[in-house]
Amino acid sequence: MGFSGRRMLAELGVYARGNLRSKEGFFFTLVFPIILILLFGAIFSGGSSGPTTVYIQNLDNGPISSAFMGALNSTTAIKLVPVPTNQNFTQYLSSHSSTDGIVIPQGFSSTYIANQKVNVTAYGNPTSTSSAIVFGITSEIVNAFNLRGASGAHSVGVSMHTAVSSNYKYIDFLVPGLVGFSALTSPMFALVNISSTYRRDKVFKLLSLTPLTKTEWLTSKIIWYIGTTTISFILMSIVGIYAFGAHITFNLGIAMFLIVGPFFFVSLGMLVGTISNSPESAAVVGNLVTFPMMFLSGTFFPVAAMPMYLQGIAHVLPLFYMIDGLTNVMIYGNFGPAYFDVGLLLVISAVTFALAVRFFRWRED
Repeated sequence: MGFSGRRMLAELGVYARGNLRSKEGFFFTLVFPIILILLFGAIFSGGSSGPTTVYIQNLDNGPISSAFMGALNSTTAIKLVPVPTNQNFTQYLSSHSSTDGIVIPQGFSSTYIANQKVNVTAYGNPTSTSSAIVFGITSEIVNAFNLRGASGAHSVGVSMHTAVSSNYKYIDFLVPGLVGFSALTSPMFALVNISSTYRRDKVFKLLSLTPLTKTEWLTSKIIWYIGTTTISFILMSIVGIYAFGAHITFNLGIAMFLIVGPFFFVSLGMLVGTISNSPESAAVVGNLVTFPMMFLSGTFFPVAAMPMYLQGIAHVLPLFYMIDGLTNVMIYGNFGPAYFDVGLLLVISAVTFALAVRFFRWRED
């Protein structure tokens, strides 16, 4: 039996009416994310145990500048990423969705040796904790270099510059995180519960007697949660902008993640519920899958602020790529990395959807 859009839409209508009539479903789908953004937006105004990535451009390449970079590298609080000398530094930072960087000027070594004043330039966002770390460490290294001169005449200074925008706030990065949170929790918890309880109560067996196919049934759920995630995004954006002054750029790139995110998490929820033996075991497995993604993917706190081993874990969690992509398109307007994020999500979504359909059976043997 082929795929029928009419049957799928009929099933979507039935499921939508059931959710709209459920006070619990309404609360966790639309109200709970709003409570979270109000709570975290009110508590935090800015946001590290892991090293902060700092882009550095050395225009000098002399012995003193190399030693300066070595001193910076010797700290455990920052991780230097070299920038080619032919690149516009501020544009490079923007294209890599970063505000933290250091530029060592041309002639740094010869000027230092000649006992003349020379400045390094530190870039950052004054409202960011990571930028404060960069400014502080750079200043400490500069002070150390100034103390090394036997004559005491060596004078290295630090010039502070704003890299991209001084207006970024915690709430700007919280909105993409909570949109990802909404895309994760609602479909995952719902589909894990539905797939296990429907099998136990023989609901799927009854559905197998209708013309509805497994693919149509699952597609209707994907469409529903794309819609609810989109509504949550709109509501959270409104609250973020008007209650806390969030800076959000609206563009079509956001739609990619509002579609692919629910597509993946509906499929994953169905797969988890299908391979579980009972509703109880399904709930346990669902929580084991959901909670690490909820707290380690940058939902509430930046991944860069986590210890390195947790950052490694974050980069294997699908929710990380949804939040990272949304941050790139909503905050930085940086579509290059976002295309990678959505492409990766699309591939794993297609695989997960195929596995969910493969293992999902109307009738139990």
